Amino acid sequence: MSQNTLTTSEQSLDLREELNKYLRYWPWFIISVVLLVVLAFTYLRYATTVYSTSSTILIKDDKSGSTELAALEQLGVSGSGGNSIANEIGILSSRRLMENVVRALNLNVQYTAEGSVKDVELYTNSPIKLSVVQLNEEQLEKLSSAARSFQVSREGTTGVVLKPLSGSSVSGSLDSPIDLGFATVVVSYRESEISGSPFDLQVQFLPVAAVANAYRAKLNIALPDKQASLLQLSMQDNVPQKARDVLNQLVVEYNKDAIADENLVAVNTGEFIQERLDIILEDLDDVEGDIENFKEERRLTNIESEAELFLSSAQEFETRQREVGTQLELVNLMLEYLQNSDTTRTLPVNLGIEEGGVNSLIGEYNTLVLERNKVLQGSSEQNPVVMRLEDQIEALRGSINQSLLNLRNNLRVTQNDLDRQAARIDGNIRQVPANERQFRVKARNQSIKEELYLFLLEKREENALKQAINVPKAKVVDPAYGAQVVSPNRRSVLLGAILGGLLIPFGVIYIRRLLNNKIERREDIEKVTRQIPIVGELPRIVRGESDLITENDRSVLAESFRILTTNLQYLLVNAETDGKGYCIYTTSTVKGEGKTFTSINLAVTLANTGKKVVLIGADLRNPQLQRYDSQSKSLLGVSDYLVSNDHTLEKLVHDSKFHPKLKLFLSGSIPPNPSELLRQKKFGQMIAELREQFDYVIVDTAPSMLVADTFLISKYADLILYVTRAGYTEKKLLNFAVDAQNDGKLHDVSFVINDVKTANFGYGNKYGYAYGQEKPSLWERFKKSF
Repeated sequence: MSQNTLTTSEQSLDLREELNKYLRYWPWFIISVVLLVVLAFTYLRYATTVYSTSSTILIKDDKSGSTELAALEQLGVSGSGGNSIANEIGILSSRRLMENVVRALNLNVQYTAEGSVKDVELYTNSPIKLSVVQLNEEQLEKLSSAARSFQVSREGTTGVVLKPLSGSSVSGSLDSPIDLGFATVVVSYRESEISGSPFDLQVQFLPVAAVANAYRAKLNIALPDKQASLLQLSMQDNVPQKARDVLNQLVVEYNKDAIADENLVAVNTGEFIQERLDIILEDLDDVEGDIENFKEERRLTNIESEAELFLSSAQEFETRQREVGTQLELVNLMLEYLQNSDTTRTLPVNLGIEEGGVNSLIGEYNTLVLERNKVLQGSSEQNPVVMRLEDQIEALRGSINQSLLNLRNNLRVTQNDLDRQAARIDGNIRQVPANERQFRVKARNQSIKEELYLFLLEKREENALKQAINVPKAKVVDPAYGAQVVSPNRRSVLLGAILGGLLIPFGVIYIRRLLNNKIERREDIEKVTRQIPIVGELPRIVRGESDLITENDRSVLAESFRILTTNLQYLLVNAETDGKGYCIYTTSTVKGEGKTFTSINLAVTLANTGKKVVLIGADLRNPQLQRYDSQSKSLLGVSDYLVSNDHTLEKLVHDSKFHPKLKLFLSGSIPPNPSELLRQKKFGQMIAELREQFDYVIVDTAPSMLVADTFLISKYADLILYVTRAGYTEKKLLNFAVDAQNDGKLHDVSFVINDVKTANFGYGNKYGYAYGQEKPSLWERFKKSF
């Protein structure tokens, strides 16, 4: 088999063993489960049922839904960053809104009907409705709970009596105001009730703030999707209709509050816009008057048109100046030509001189010159015709010269005039940019004021329209719905009861085991050491049963000692006795662990097998064998034998009443020096002599931890039975036995566990020690489980 397989098997074994430690207490688990299940059913029967109600709303975005805020943002006044879902959640969960809900639904007045176990809240199932006309909150808060709780009952046909739990009653009539001191109320029937039917219920008045705080604590607001503005409202209450009404009314109050805020913003926005309109209108009048004065001072109508006119005139004058300048140059050329030429040459024609008289004179002059030249070809200069023509040419030449001079003077005058007019027009043109710049500044101011004025007029109309038509801020996607039971959860309560019924005994047992420093079973010893074997387990003696074994005894105690003696045979196989009897010591750590009980029953068991047995009382300080045989208390024993040589074993060892083959050698008189007596070699000689006479020598010694007596005589033993007692011996004391064996003070040590509960037997509880006996009843096994 592999190491892993062994490890798995050991773990499985450990788990089974660990479970068996708890399963042996199964009756307590059953009782605990049954008890808690009964309590769970009782709780479910009378517990107040709590229901869950939900509602879903959509919060509209302020950026698209609020015209007045948008107007302020466009004006640069509002610094709002838009709608914040976190802010809206804070508003929805505010105490102010919840107080409005409480007042709207009259939740501060609670109706309850008295039940056999618990009172039931009626809400809309109440046969009457109590309307609060006037309520003094401060006075109400000062009253005790009894003073503001009233037992309402009918009196006569139309009368009603409100009797407080403490104080005098108040009478009144239905549908009429009734003064309660702190409030004025009107009691009336609900529409579903039959007039005249009797009623008897309790009405309690609560402060609005306290009720609002209670419902605020119940309200839960969740944001299902962070990318959306959907909010899920939920509430848990013992009256589902009330929870639905609260959620629905909360949305109504939220929209009212939002509309009131929007109206307030709209009014403030309208006032702001009107103030700005008045200011801008005054500024606009000032700007327009300034433009009017500007145009009048500079005689302007339209600067752009006049500038174009100036430019056109400047171009015309420039063209005219060029024309006049050209004519003037042509005239100068003709005068220069005229002065430098003689009368035989003709004058240039068609040069572009626009003066018609000059051109005609030049043409006539050229005709005369040509005619003279033609005559000179056939005659001389003395020819009268030539002379006449010469005179005419000279005269005409003078006329042309004078005409050109006059024309030049005229052209110069015209040119100067054109230069003056052109300079004036140029000056006007030069003034156009400055005028235009100044005009544009004034016109720009006028345009800005006009645009702002028109913009504010538009926003004023939009704001007025928005104020007239207000849209709720929260759109109800799903109204309050659902009445799912949240508490108590039957399945969870019953399952919790079953688990609690299992865990409570488990916890008690676990804590008990955890805090228990005493050994209870063989595993407690095996955890400390495995080098010292456990040779037997002795059961707890039930009160009324004998603690001594008898002949042919079939009790569990007898069977335990039979198993013990059988185990002893395997431990004594290697003992060297040279044909003599075996010497077995019984000791313990402290007194009270049952070593004497173990010694005498072990001796009786061995005697029942036909062996000759002697039981020695070696606890010289606190002898206990005498309590099993009261008649032998005065007999001499071991101490007397060790002190005096006058006594022989034959005289001191006497018969016992327990069995014919069992002899007793009691401790005798209590000596002042037990340790010195036990150190004598005579004790060893005594043991050796008795071993020759008996098959078994059982020595009941003193507790090992308290005195050293057992250590002094341990060398004479073939086997030492170290008795421990369940529920008595501390676990840490086991180390004393281990250390004593390791140090050589004790040898061949084997543990015996005494007073073990039947439930803690290593094997007996599972397979049964009382083989052949009748099976004990369930109640008996239940009692033995603890």
